[in-house]
Amino acid sequence: MAIKLSDERYEEIKLIVVRMFVEYGISCAPINGFEIAHKMGVKVIPYSAIAPGKRELLIKESEDGFSVQRTNGQWYIYYNDEKNYRRINNTIMHEIGHIVLDHSEDSELAEKEVNFFAKYALAPPVLIHKLKLDNPESIVQVFEISYEAARYAYHYYKKWLRHGYGESDYTDYERQILHLFDPAS
Repeated sequence: MAIKLSDERYEEIKLIVVRMFVEYGISCAPINGFEIAHKMGVKVIPYSAIAPGKRELLIKESEDGFSVQRTNGQWYIYYNDEKNYRRINNTIMHEIGHIVLDHSEDSELAEKEVNFFAKYALAPPVLIHKLKLDNPESIVQVFEISYEAARYAYHYYKKWLRHGYGESDYTDYERQILHLFDPAS
């Protein structure tokens, strides 16, 4: 049976994303995972920087990328730089999700959480709404995410709309996002 996150956990993750945006001064789209990782002090290393013999081990660990915390407490994100930028950025944000959500082991629940974290962080529905983006193609252009990620973001945005969200119903954290991303503020 597939694991489903509780509504409360979705809300917690959204708040964590917004706190991350505030803490690291993220205020423009497209949202850049490399920038956030740098501001967090996370070392981001492309697979190509690793010796060819060891690189095969990285790809065996993950085709896209993974994060690891060394004994000195330093976090590292390794990523496959043979992928396109949009996929790499999603991978970086996914791994940042593991770090900020304090995941200590791989699990179906952890993956569900970080997939939502990355989706919400890379294309928040309140920004999709504010920018009046009405299809996945426009989301791809503004947020520089893959078409597949844009389809998921658009589907989530439509679900967000169906649940009665709109300008008069924004949550405090959605207002915070709008304030952060408003060039006039």
